[in-house]
Amino acid sequence: MHDYTQTIRSFYQAFARQDEGFLAETLDPNIEWTSAENFLYADHSPYIGIDAVRQLLVVRLHDDWENVSATAGEILGGGELVIANGRFRGTFKANGASIDAQFVQVFQFKDGKIAKCQMYTDTAKFKDSISQIRSAGA
Repeated sequence: MHDYTQTIRSFYQAFARQDEGFLAETLDPNIEWTSAENFLYADHSPYIGIDAVRQLLVVRLHDDWENVSATAGEILGGGELVIANGRFRGTFKANGASIDAQFVQVFQFKDGKIAKCQMYTDTAKFKDSISQIRSAGA
């Protein structure tokens, strides 16, 4: 049986370098990516298909956030299920506010590719960051 925890570790590394090729190779063509409820990017959730997920991970996040990162901590897996926790970090470009929020992502594999991802995060921290007004002189 394949250990998909290494695939997910490589997935986070590919996200960091915006490696669209690796993302396309790793994702099932019909992937379903579900954002946390009330999350800033839940407006198009669930994201269905590689192009929709690429739009979220490569375009939207990097357009809105400077130095955005999703750093995995613990990654646990069994069979075709992998759970990762970690931290989202970055600076919201519109107001200069930073974010450091915990996340958990649950990945399901099908035929060796990521077929589903359910993301959970501290949505209140994100809302606080994006609603901050840049102070004078900042």
